Amino acid sequence: MSDVSVIGVGMTPMDTRDQDLQALALRAASEALEDAGLSPNEVGLVAVGNALAGRLSDQGCIRGQSWLRDLGLGNSGVVNVDNSCAGGSTALHVGFAAALAGESPVLVVGAEKMWTGDRRATLDGIEDGLPADDRAELRKSLENDAGSVLMALNATWVRHQLDERGTTERQIAATTVKSRRCASRNPLAQFRTPLTVEEVLDSPVVVPPLRRLMCSSFTDGAAAAVLTAGTQRGAPRVRASILRSGYGELDYHARLSDTVEDAWKVAGVGPGDIDIVEVHDATSAEEIYALESLGFFPAGDAGAATEAGHTDLGGRAVCVNPSGGLLSRGHPLGATGLCQIVELVHQLRERARGRQVEGARLGMSVNTGGIMAGRDTALAAVHILESA
Repeated sequence: MSDVSVIGVGMTPMDTRDQDLQALALRAASEALEDAGLSPNEVGLVAVGNALAGRLSDQGCIRGQSWLRDLGLGNSGVVNVDNSCAGGSTALHVGFAAALAGESPVLVVGAEKMWTGDRRATLDGIEDGLPADDRAELRKSLENDAGSVLMALNATWVRHQLDERGTTERQIAATTVKSRRCASRNPLAQFRTPLTVEEVLDSPVVVPPLRRLMCSSFTDGAAAAVLTAGTQRGAPRVRASILRSGYGELDYHARLSDTVEDAWKVAGVGPGDIDIVEVHDATSAEEIYALESLGFFPAGDAGAATEAGHTDLGGRAVCVNPSGGLLSRGHPLGATGLCQIVELVHQLRERARGRQVEGARLGMSVNTGGIMAGRDTALAAVHILESA
């Protein structure tokens, strides 16, 4: 396989609510192109990820063309991608394939606006990541005061962790504390105020046993990356770009395990080689479960390792979500996978000021989107990047 390199990245702050999707997408794209040293008219192809604009922003089609029309792209083709929470990673995979096919340089953008003043509309948009004929039954069987099917599904996984894996609520709370500590070092993160375990455990219940400070929030933001075929000095290269979809044959975490096994084979590395991993921590409990499913820890061990500080900056294990992750950096659905890539590129280029993982050589992002049959993920994406 020929090399594909990430030669530029850009990302907006995740703590603002006063910008529309055009402003967010333009800012991230412009920063990525400037970082790559390219003018917009040099771009061969554009891939844009988004999930909610059709419901929340009156832009159901031609999203990338609409938001980037003032960028000066000329007549570069624009591919629009909607894959629920994994739209950004899916767009990145499209960009990877396009670069290999000779379309480079490729601009990949993810943008999402979730704050509109209508909480129910945003929740309904998130639940578009469930098959239409499953939603009514899931809403009925997973009814909860928060009105969130997805958090109710997460709560079933948390109960399994507590009952079968020996994970504790304090370990889950400690994972939130680590997330906030990491985000406090990231000037673009949504939540940068440190927390204590007690504050997390005292926060309101969302769906038992999940509490508010254990759950990711609505986020407005955008991120972008520029890919090109071949290698360039100082530009991390993509060792693996793997997408796998499920249809109900496996549960969510078994699908993660299967997908990462394919990524290890393609990249020729294993969990012991990874220096940084950005995981899809829609909840702090999910960070723990994902680390075990991905092979970084045996079942039941990730919570204790996190509580002991081993997954934090300077810890003895892989550094997990130094950006703050979905939980604290933010979870702008269609941009999240690219937010992860932006963090990895900063780390591998040794410019993650204040949160740099010393000597980082290999970084991995894990992003998922949608749920099939109430148990399987509709899309799991794993990307492995290597420093130049």
